[in-house]
Amino acid sequence: MDEEFFSIPGSTAETVNRALAEKRRVFACGTTVVRTLEGNARRKKNCWLLKKGTGFTKIYIKPPYKFKIVTALITNFHIPESSLLVLVSAFAGRTFILKAYGEAIRRKWRFFSFGDSMLIL
Repeated sequence: MDEEFFSIPGSTAETVNRALAEKRRVFACGTTVVRTLEGNARRKKNCWLLKKGTGFTKIYIKPPYKFKIVTALITNFHIPESSLLVLVSAFAGRTFILKAYGEAIRRKWRFFSFGDSMLIL
């Protein structure tokens, strides 16, 4: 998986960390955001926090990855056998994702960029 540039402003890190402290959901809109948030998670005492900063994320998320920050994901339907499909499967489980993809195919939804999307909780 290629590395991707990211920028996490201090205000964003504060907002995410407040949501985590209050046990609220943290939505990631897209797999780049997932990689950014998870790649910049830092353990402090008994909880995970998001660290502000800029750089490149190289994290490759695959099962059985344990998510630290992201609790909900909005993403499109990725092409079969892609690394992004692996990431989504790590988030929601391979069986669930394959079932969702089967339904998308049955309904003739679009895959890849500019296609249909899904919300995974």
